[in-house]
Amino acid sequence: MPVNWVDLCDPTEDEVAAAWPGRLSPDVVRTLCAPALHDDLPRPRFTTGGGMVVGVFLLPVLVAERDHLYHQEIDLVLAADAILTVRKTPRGSDGVPSGDPAYGIDELRGYVREDDDRLPGHVARFIVDDVAESFLDLIDALLDLIDQLEDGVEVADVRSVQRRISEFRHDVLRLRRILGPTRDAVRRVVDGRVELEDDTLFPRELELAFGDVYDKLLRAGDSLESARELIGGVRDYVQARVANDQNEVMKRLTAAASILLVPTFIVGLYGQNFRDMPELHWRFGYLWSWALIAVTTLGQLWWFRRRHWI
Repeated sequence: MPVNWVDLCDPTEDEVAAAWPGRLSPDVVRTLCAPALHDDLPRPRFTTGGGMVVGVFLLPVLVAERDHLYHQEIDLVLAADAILTVRKTPRGSDGVPSGDPAYGIDELRGYVREDDDRLPGHVARFIVDDVAESFLDLIDALLDLIDQLEDGVEVADVRSVQRRISEFRHDVLRLRRILGPTRDAVRRVVDGRVELEDDTLFPRELELAFGDVYDKLLRAGDSLESARELIGGVRDYVQARVANDQNEVMKRLTAAASILLVPTFIVGLYGQNFRDMPELHWRFGYLWSWALIAVTTLGQLWWFRRRHWI
């Protein structure tokens, strides 16, 4: 039986309702038409009800040249003989399109045209597998960026390194918030908890295919934890470097204060206007005080230099 497939990009509620007349509830229509805001991403999921399965998924994309991470949202409505896909253009927190493209559907259309008897569940599996592959590719790219940051941490500016670490931490946290629910949604299909009443949407072989997708998401989760640990290691090293630099500064300040302390003491000592000071009427008293200051200062400089404090 050929699959009736309708694909929409940034549709209005009227367009969604017209795509499947009388089959979509108002809540589903609102879900499909909600804008894909960068700071208010939906929770990936598979839900059943009303004789259909509704899926919401986010495909992460990293633009390495601009250090820019965004997500392409694609929503699915699956029935026994039909599928509705809704692709959304990423938008900023103000609702204005960010300039990033929506999820591309051309390759998937070619996949279905090869065999019109493919079930809607096969199309869903293809999309979710694409999401899992995107997670793996993105985390690999993120690990490479962290590795580059770690290699250059010795010569890079501390503030720029701290800024990059903060950006990586935010990216990892955002990915974790998306990856976990995505993995749970796929696990529901593998366990047979997402199905229509006649059990025709996800046959057993398709559930096994979703198992492969679930394994990819597990690997992505492990790699994401590795990235998190690497970021923590770089952060700890930078903090140790900052503390060490502060110690070096304190050593130099301590050495400078100590060097000035002895001459200040000598000047203060001979600045006392007592009548019977031994050197007060001595012909070489002035030169003596300068010589004493010079000798003690040079002695301290030699000692601090030997200790590598200056």
